[in-house]
Order: sequence, then C-alpha cells, then structure tokens
Amino acid sequence: MAEITALRKYPCPECGGDAEWNAAKQALVCPYCGTILPWKSGEDTLGATIRETDLAEALRSAGPETRDWRFEKREVKCQSCHAITVFEASRAAQSCEFCGSPSIVPVETDRDAITPSAVLPARLSEPQVRDRLRQWYASRIFAPNRFKKAALTDTLHGLYLPYWTFDAHVHATWTAMAGYVYVENVQRRGSDGRIVTVAERRVRWEPAAGELEHFFDDDPVPGTMGIELALLRKVEPFPTRGDELKPYEPAYVRGWVVERYQLDLRKAAEMNLAQMEAALRQLCAKQVPGDTQRDLQVQTQYQGRTFKHVLVPVWLVSYTYGPKNYQIVVNGYTGAIAGDRPISYVKVFFYVVLPTLIIIVLLLLSQQS
Repeated sequence: MAEITALRKYPCPECGGDAEWNAAKQALVCPYCGTILPWKSGEDTLGATIRETDLAEALRSAGPETRDWRFEKREVKCQSCHAITVFEASRAAQSCEFCGSPSIVPVETDRDAITPSAVLPARLSEPQVRDRLRQWYASRIFAPNRFKKAALTDTLHGLYLPYWTFDAHVHATWTAMAGYVYVENVQRRGSDGRIVTVAERRVRWEPAAGELEHFFDDDPVPGTMGIELALLRKVEPFPTRGDELKPYEPAYVRGWVVERYQLDLRKAAEMNLAQMEAALRQLCAKQVPGDTQRDLQVQTQYQGRTFKHVLVPVWLVSYTYGPKNYQIVVNGYTGAIAGDRPISYVKVFFYVVLPTLIIIVLLLLSQQS
C-alpha cells in the first residue's frame, strides 16, 4: 500500500501558505488565512479527458515508465499493518495514517506504479463528516459510553483510495434443467388402514437453454489494503460514470493523503473477472424458465475489456478500544458510513437480557395464579 500527499504546492497569494483542497468550497483554499485561490479544473491535468485503457495491452506493457506523480518522493513502511506510504520528500512521517502505529522504517520499492487517470473530488468537509459521525455514534446504543466519548476525540483523516474500474462487453450462453412444479393427487394407506387421497408436490424437469448480451460499465475493484474490504463495500458506490469524475489533477488531492494501490492491475483484473462471472451467472439464472432450476452451466466470451485507475475520497477514523483496533469509514462524496464498534455487555444485559427474564418470570407467575 502506498500513500501520496501534497503532490504539488499551490502558494497562497496573500500569506504564502500552501493551499489545500477544500471539500465544502470545492476549491483550493489557504488553511491559514482562508483565501480561495483562482484555480480552475483543467489547469494542471495529466490528460484532457478521462480515457479507458485497453486491459490486455496494459498488462503486456505496464512498467516503470508509467510512474508520474510529479513530485519528489520518499517511502516508509509500517511495521504493524505493512502499509507503504509515499509522500513528498519534505514531509516527515510520524505515524501510519491507517493504523496509527509509530513503527515505520524507510523502504525502497521497485514495483511499477500506474498513475490515476481520474479523481472523484471530495464533497464533504471535516465539520460535515463530524456531524454525521456524532449521529452515528449516538445510534450505537450497545456501544460503551466511554467508546462514544473517546471516538469523537480521535483523529479524522481525509484519504483518497485507489480503485480500479473495468468495462467489458460479454456474450453468454447457458444451459440448465428447468423445473416446473405441479401437484398430483395420490392414494396412500393411512395409519388406520384406510385408503386416503393426498396432494403431493412434484417437479417436472425439462432442458432449457438461452443466451444474453451484457455490458459491464465501471465494475469497481478496490486497490486498497488499508481499509477493511467489508466496511468499504458498505459505503459504496462511488460515482464514476457521470460528470462527478474529473481527470486527475494534483490540485484535487492537495493536502490529503493519497494511497497507492496495493492490489496491482493483474490481480484487480482477476478479481473483476470473478465478479463479472458471478453477476452473469445470476443474470442467466433469471432467464431459466419454470419454478426452480438445477445444473446451470454458463459459457462466456469477453470483448473490449478496458480499465481506469481512479481515486475516491473517504474519511477514516482508526482507534483502539481495549485490545482491539476499530475503523469507521465515511464516503467522502455521498456521506455513507460503516464502522466497527465494541459492545458493552452490561448494556446488553440491562437492555435485552434483564427485560426478557422479567417477562418470563411474569408469564410463569401468571400461569400459576
């Protein structure tokens, strides 16, 4: 995993401070004097448009020449979560952005890095996210009170995470056994020896076949290892199809931590293929006629597989409660929240167990009276 921060300096014309991307104002703003810089999207792009890249060609030719973050970098590795953090040489890393561990050491990597082609600019500011987090904490009724107080004071990090999105045209053919349920009246001898008529459920099986055409548009595969995948899936989707997505520019991530992908293109393409196969199987299963089915077999042919490497915004709270580490993730564009939290077994007892015991005792007493 890698992170990149402050890719290019944008000095404030009033005080000389380095401007940062302000999600609420959707502009570069000086954090010291509040001046909004006269910057427009498109002034510092790596490409004028967001392009889809041929997957097969990229897998054949990807190499060190694809590196271009446009800043002097240094790298450190977290000895706790093994994250590799990449940032500008002038910045001094004090702790891991993802797990908070101070155990970091310099490291050199020789793996190729594909520069993002697009970025989804953050839309929610830190105050807006904290308001949402307060509501989220308040709704966790079984969390310890100490957890709610401690978590609100924890550091909130704004991050850009790496995602791969894949497109593909696919032609699928399928065969299956389609089952048609019917009821047949049969005669049985009852326990008393008499003949009775009963209705039995039967299934008539018939072979079936079909085909379909489907286009996968921006099927997402996270490239991060710093955030739990289950939590990340809960705050998806991140808009990647409309005008919300912008061509990558350093200005959009100025002042934020940017993670370099840990899941490389080849592994991401394999995960994407597995996702598409599962989705196609569901689509084919819906075409099978009848009331039930079995022995579904699907054959697929893919054409025009392309990809984009994009950055998406999240806000992350990482904290330790007792012996365990927890994460809370907020979608920096939609505001969706997902997180882990400890459970107070004392609250569970008084809110659930004790009332249940009281009800049971009252029921037993009412039966005896």
